[in-house]
Amino acid sequence: MFVDFFIHRPVFATVCALLIILSGAICLPLLPVAMYPTLTPPQVMVTTNYVGANADTVEKAVTIPLEEAINGVEGMRYISSSSTNSGTSSITTTFTTGYNLDIAAVDVQNRVASVQGRLPSAVNASGITITKANFNFVLGAGFYTEDGRYSPEFLSNYLDVYVKDAIKRVPGVGDVMIFGERKYAMRIWLDPVRLASRALTASDVINALVEQNVEIPAGQLGQQPADLKQSFRFRWRLWAA
Repeated sequence: MFVDFFIHRPVFATVCALLIILSGAICLPLLPVAMYPTLTPPQVMVTTNYVGANADTVEKAVTIPLEEAINGVEGMRYISSSSTNSGTSSITTTFTTGYNLDIAAVDVQNRVASVQGRLPSAVNASGITITKANFNFVLGAGFYTEDGRYSPEFLSNYLDVYVKDAIKRVPGVGDVMIFGERKYAMRIWLDPVRLASRALTASDVINALVEQNVEIPAGQLGQQPADLKQSFRFRWRLWAA
């Protein structure tokens, strides 16, 4: 009955269609982003770092075992990986569109935990990072000083300490990446001839550095039981080198 009504009144049907289109155009800018349909497939990335290993070693010792464990996880569409000469292994698991990303991350984490004992100790010591991420960048920003007061190392450290974590806490943000990140570190060059003359190896030097650099939580000032009027609590650490 409704079909015949609009067939015999084409002008009225055209006006209704135009009103629907106009209403959609007006409401589209006001529609929350959360109401948009999910078009991109969710992705979960597993990142590890094997210090001192080349790409071939990383692939055989880290990437392949992790891929074999993750492959076939529920809702998986396809998997891709990369191994670099810097010791970094990245495995990206893409799931079907609409699959719950939180459940996907938990499933991948369980698969990774099942083979964590087979990975080199250096990889487990540096940690395995599992993130819900997508390669599509939403925002890119550049930081600089107009008068050149601060060095690139200072800016990188400032972003890592004060900006990166704050942005990651924003709802909907999967990850934050600092391109060209620079971290304060100590680099030591070893003389193999002198090490051999003292019957030492590079591992002995590393162990000595670890033993002589200790960070200890010394204690607190103002913790309970304390005066009820005490407004602040202070914590301090001891660092021995």
